[in-house]
Amino acid sequence: MQSEADKNATGGAAALEAAPPVQPQSKAEEATQRPLPDLCVALLTGGQDPHYAVGLGTALMHHGVSLDVIGSNAIDASEFRGNPRARFLNLHGGQLVGNLPRRMSRILLFYVRICHYALTAKPKVFHILWDNKLQLLDRTLLLSLYKLAGRKVAFTAHNVNAGRRDHKDSWLNRITLRCEYKLVDQIFVHTQKMKDELVKTFDVSPAKITVIPYGINNAVPYTGLTREQARRLLGLQEHEKVILYFGAIKVYKGLEYLVEAFQKIAAGGDYRLIIAGERKKGYEEYWQSIQQMIECGPCREKILQKIEFIPDAETEVYFKAADVAALSYTEIFQSGILFMAYAYGLPVVATDVGSFSEDIVEGKTGYTCLPKDADDMARTLVRYFESDLYRELSRRREEIRDFAYSSHSWDVVADMTRSVYEGLIEGRQPGA
Repeated sequence: MQSEADKNATGGAAALEAAPPVQPQSKAEEATQRPLPDLCVALLTGGQDPHYAVGLGTALMHHGVSLDVIGSNAIDASEFRGNPRARFLNLHGGQLVGNLPRRMSRILLFYVRICHYALTAKPKVFHILWDNKLQLLDRTLLLSLYKLAGRKVAFTAHNVNAGRRDHKDSWLNRITLRCEYKLVDQIFVHTQKMKDELVKTFDVSPAKITVIPYGINNAVPYTGLTREQARRLLGLQEHEKVILYFGAIKVYKGLEYLVEAFQKIAAGGDYRLIIAGERKKGYEEYWQSIQQMIECGPCREKILQKIEFIPDAETEVYFKAADVAALSYTEIFQSGILFMAYAYGLPVVATDVGSFSEDIVEGKTGYTCLPKDADDMARTLVRYFESDLYRELSRRREEIRDFAYSSHSWDVVADMTRSVYEGLIEGRQPGA
């Protein structure tokens, strides 16, 4: 099998503890019961992000959409293989390994396959979740081929300009992004601020942009594992105040500010910091600088490091063992980690960047602090641990879960997405 909220949901904590990792199904059940016109869509996954592809794809099928899923070994899930509404086409294969000529030949083979598919496929709507390996080619020539083949193209812009976010922007990146945004028929974004940025920076018509919520990751387990059991698995004590950093280690996530903030408060209480995530390629020097901060700091023994990819089966342990998730981003529009924390009923302390302030209810689901300011993050963490939200955490967890699922379930996302597909086929703007 990787971005606003909620208020209502029913069922006791005990029932949810025992429930399998699926979201509320009310809308999905309605969709399968009411008659729906045939709708066939190609879901182009880029061979990555199985959580998003499987979550969206499964919900779309519940809403009567038949799918051609263009995927990879990573996307090859039972949800697609075992569903009569899905046809899974593994055009990407596995990870690119071997020498350069071998990797390039596999990439070339993929592009031959996807071009043939574009010219012969049944679906009239192509929905691109992620671009493929050669982004510059995808944004220009491949998209042009889709359009020449008569396809209506929807594109999910998870990031308006990831190059700028990652400090790797260039004129070529911006030009090809502009081409992509011009060629596609409809763009999905996760927040109003992302829509505003597309309009302002890339001159995209507002009518061409649809804001849909970021669906909650329902691939990770949610079992009867208790806080106490999770802590024992990680060697943590019951009385410790545990802060969690979870996810890939990249510069824009601002981990250095969190480490510095933790060092400011750790000596004065029973605080622990967990850093759980994979150091991504290209960020070796960045991680080395953070390790040096930890080793030279006064509280290195209070920092638990799990610097590797965390599989889905182990994710629950970290979120249930923690008292708060820390999102120290320096730049982002939206993060799946925020909603993963909410799905486990875990409050967050996050920097006030992007749309975080729209999704965090102060004192109810967490707190925001200034970005790139370790002092303010330290004060905010202390404020959280002195709040009723922390003192009543065992009760508040269920409220946070309910808050998230009321507007960020995949059923909500699929219902909005299907409506856009229908509009594209009928030649009208969404909501018209």
